[in-house]
Amino acid sequence: MTDTMLTDLVARETSRQEETITLIPSENYTSRAVREALGSALTNKYSEGYPHKRYYQGNTIIDEIEDIAIDRAKKLFGVPHVNVQPYSGSPANAAVYMALLSPGDTIMGLKLSGGGHLTHGHPDITFSGTFFRSVQYDVSPDGRIDTEDVAALARKEKPKIIVVGTTAYPRIFDWEKWRAIADDVGAFLLADISHIAGLVVGGAHPSPVPYADVIMTTTHKTLRGPRGAMILVTERGLAKDPAMGEKIDKAVFPGLQGGPHDNVTAGIATALFEASQPEFRVYAQNIVSNAKVLASTLIEGGLTLTTGGTDNHLMVVDLRPQHAIGNIVAEALERANIVVNKNSVPHDTNPPFYPSGIRIGTPAITTRGMGEKEMNIIGNWIVEVVREVSHYHLPETKEGRRGFLSTVKKELEQNVKLKQIAHEVAVLCRRFPL
Repeated sequence: MTDTMLTDLVARETSRQEETITLIPSENYTSRAVREALGSALTNKYSEGYPHKRYYQGNTIIDEIEDIAIDRAKKLFGVPHVNVQPYSGSPANAAVYMALLSPGDTIMGLKLSGGGHLTHGHPDITFSGTFFRSVQYDVSPDGRIDTEDVAALARKEKPKIIVVGTTAYPRIFDWEKWRAIADDVGAFLLADISHIAGLVVGGAHPSPVPYADVIMTTTHKTLRGPRGAMILVTERGLAKDPAMGEKIDKAVFPGLQGGPHDNVTAGIATALFEASQPEFRVYAQNIVSNAKVLASTLIEGGLTLTTGGTDNHLMVVDLRPQHAIGNIVAEALERANIVVNKNSVPHDTNPPFYPSGIRIGTPAITTRGMGEKEMNIIGNWIVEVVREVSHYHLPETKEGRRGFLSTVKKELEQNVKLKQIAHEVAVLCRRFPL
């Protein structure tokens, strides 16, 4: 029996991905081999525990698969200990905290509004800000992290762990400086490279391995794998605490999770194999070069980027000079078949639901084979759309905002300019099939 309702929806989503330009920095397209692993018989197996130490029988083959994933990650990143079982980035960070901290210990990470992540200590609404004492550093007025300010805050607050990683920061990290800050206060250094893991292994961003104690990364962004995560313990981490790897493993299972998703483990192993090939280094470099051309095109078109540009795979457009609203621009771009996400900008005074920026990235369109010529075309489309909707201003009162977004959406549906760009986007996408 065929579930026609769901098969139709999957077909429609497939078409949507084929016919739109994906610019969300945390999204990418996996290879057919990764998707085949995800849809394989491996999803039928239950495998609580670790290779050769399972709580269920029938895991001989699963053990081999997980061993392969671990060995490939060790070799690719150059680390002595790897856990490939975390379901995603948030529980992976939780596992690191559970392994190395006690409730109430101080963690220090970047503010969400400055480009950080919820799990880096965001107060009140997250586990990281609820069960630990959270101290957060921020970006400077120019949007950059000032490591001297971070060092001063660390000396004052004495965190037990310093988290270095972002979701919306377009610049390269100087890992040596972060190591010095951590050493100065005796803190663990956690590098969350979820966004830049593919750039790291592809040689397009410096590796934190010589400097961090522990590294967390998701596997579905620039690494181009399935939705999952890994925790890597470095030689430095084991020198600081020889039991760190064992503590990490116990925190993942049984501390926070049950059985791993074996099909995802196989997908991660496949993605790591792909990332070890010479062509992946070319891909990583192309992500960055595409991002820089796209950023330049946006700036030339009159848009403002936080920090004035990018060194990596993403950029954040500050729409305040245009008096535009992030989610209105994002909605308009989607009508034009260009998919970005609304995003706060540093020191944004707008409410989170109506932020002053959009976040843009090049991993997915680089996977499609698009290059610098296409970046110019896409950048000019974005500039056109921003101009088209910059007359929409956020009502000052909550009463005025009621119904505002739905009214704007209806108007955007009928916008001739957006329909024209959507047609041009579809033509471009057909030249670069998935």
